[in-house]
Amino acid sequence: MADRPKRIVRIIARLNVGGPARHVVWLTSKLHEPEFESTLIAGTVPPGEEDMSYFAEENGVEPIYLAELSRELSPKDIISVVKIFRELRRLRPDIVHTHTAKAGAVGRTAAFLYKYLTFGTLVGRPRKVRKVHTFHGHVFHSYYGSFKTRIFILIEKLLAKTTDRIIVISDQQLDEIAGKFKIGRREQFTVIPLGIEPIEKSVVSKTSLREEFSIPEDRLIAGFVGRLTEIKNLDLLLETAALCNKDGVPIHFVVVGDGHLRESLERRSAELNLSNISFAGNRKEIGPILSELDLFVLTSRNEGTPLSMIEAMAASVPVVSTAVGGVVDLAGRIEKQEDGFEIAERAVLVPTFDPADFQKSLLYLLKSEKVRETLGLRSAQFVDERYSVTRLVSDVAQLYRDVE
Repeated sequence: MADRPKRIVRIIARLNVGGPARHVVWLTSKLHEPEFESTLIAGTVPPGEEDMSYFAEENGVEPIYLAELSRELSPKDIISVVKIFRELRRLRPDIVHTHTAKAGAVGRTAAFLYKYLTFGTLVGRPRKVRKVHTFHGHVFHSYYGSFKTRIFILIEKLLAKTTDRIIVISDQQLDEIAGKFKIGRREQFTVIPLGIEPIEKSVVSKTSLREEFSIPEDRLIAGFVGRLTEIKNLDLLLETAALCNKDGVPIHFVVVGDGHLRESLERRSAELNLSNISFAGNRKEIGPILSELDLFVLTSRNEGTPLSMIEAMAASVPVVSTAVGGVVDLAGRIEKQEDGFEIAERAVLVPTFDPADFQKSLLYLLKSEKVRETLGLRSAQFVDERYSVTRLVSDVAQLYRDVE
């Protein structure tokens, strides 16, 4: 090991509610001296999204915040590059590790400049700094139009040429990014699954969901947990709820989370006269929520590896999800084909975006308590074996050792 700790500068666009924010905070707090010295640089959280800076504080992490660094493309990105470049010159990192698309573009550009420039001129000898990037998901389909998507793919192909190692969080994501979209070389990639801290289902909330939203005892509770954004495809959830409402299916849907679509979703729910759906907003503690769910539902059009689904699985809550991205890896091998959906080892998958098919999958689980129990037990065991924070930190530490 070197005489001094290996310096790591980790960069993310924003610490908003979601898996990536927790991921970077865990890595920053746990990869410390004597072997590592970690610094986190983060941007600002836009209006309509909940700020998770409290999570960094709880874990003893004090990020360097850059007001100009945010999610959307902006002329301020140039300022972000300059400010990150200055921080890199001050911190003199051995490794710059970027997370998510926006920080990946801005951070790797700054790292490239840091490697070759000083005071606006070429350095006599390139600095020895390595660049690592983690794809928590990707924006190569279902986010933007075809032209904008092609631009993003081109940018990522160029950035990959300047990157030493690329981390993806599932085999499915590796196949998509390196295979389908031809970004980078296979030998650049390492699959490192996400990690989570144990979910305490025994945590008791002051007011139960049933009491808070007057949910009858004879109804199962199906919960969605996440940001209320376009990619989560919550229109499908509302349309499925409308079908269940019409057909008298005894399931009540609870939407946990917030985002810029909340008002429009609540308005649409009222227009559809849905008495079987409630919007719970953000909840700081997920344990009490998971303890009351009978089902976890996910309707996304694209996913990396959803941390909310992993947490539900850890809490033995059976999952019904669209068959997208890393969800497929979490679900496991398909064991049975049904009309409109599939029964996998650890979840029920819906390969279409048809609300009728989603409703069929819910009805199937509604009628079979044994299947729900089996999926829950298998899921909890799978997560316990593969998705611990300890394993995540160990894997990333080893990758840092290997990047020389």
